[in-house]
Amino acid sequence: MSRYNDTFARLSGRREGALIPFVVLGDPDFETSQKILGVLCEKADILELGFPFSDPIADGKRIQAADQRALSAGISVEKCFELIKGVRAKNPSIPIGLLLYYNLVYTNGCGNFLKRAKDAGVDGILIADMPVEESGAIAKLCRKIGIEQIFIVAQTTDGKRMKKILRVAAGFVYVVGVAGVTGERRDVGDAALETIRRAKAASRIPVCMGFGISEPSHVEKVIRAGADGAIIGSALEAVIERNLGDREKMIAEISAFIEKLKGATKAYETDKASSGN
Repeated sequence: MSRYNDTFARLSGRREGALIPFVVLGDPDFETSQKILGVLCEKADILELGFPFSDPIADGKRIQAADQRALSAGISVEKCFELIKGVRAKNPSIPIGLLLYYNLVYTNGCGNFLKRAKDAGVDGILIADMPVEESGAIAKLCRKIGIEQIFIVAQTTDGKRMKKILRVAAGFVYVVGVAGVTGERRDVGDAALETIRRAKAASRIPVCMGFGISEPSHVEKVIRAGADGAIIGSALEAVIERNLGDREKMIAEISAFIEKLKGATKAYETDKASSGN
């Protein structure tokens, strides 16, 4: 079994959803990023990691700012792989996924980039700006190298297109919770919850939701709607942003926030208990 399969199976047996934090590697600097990753691994079930990029078209202001901080700190592709290797050395079983843009893969040589990712300990990759119709060459390389290719489905994805995506998706399906870019939202809308239900009904692999999930109540809501996991990024970057002047406080706040988010992944267990089943 892959690390994704093993993790989702284990969590299902415990009646829990997966907590999947996203952070930009190297934000706000290499050493602090190492500490943040260490704290995340204490409670997270799966990691989703971004490589800093100058033109993150799918991202809102929080992740854009995180990209700029990391780039200004001199974070490179090489240093990103170094950070991932450090995580993998200390955490042999946690699934590690990348969420990035095709330019970074292409300019480093697709096969070379994917092989380096695999050697560093990466399990999956989601290329945010690569539609399924253009993914054939990357999909072939991923299968050869042993990396699971994750794909996005959105509220606007119709049934025919969803089937096309789900035929090739691996690891898990990433359901986008908003009609827009990443960023904190006040609530998880009905359209997002319906997209979870549609994806779950059609998918052979786990379904997780990201974009707009920013607090424990949101995590509870998507788990109760049937999601196998919740992905939280911008809200974590907000904690980093407001504590740039106090690294110790930053780490402490991230730790406390992650603990609350993880507690919320047990939401549907509570529902089952209260219903008497």
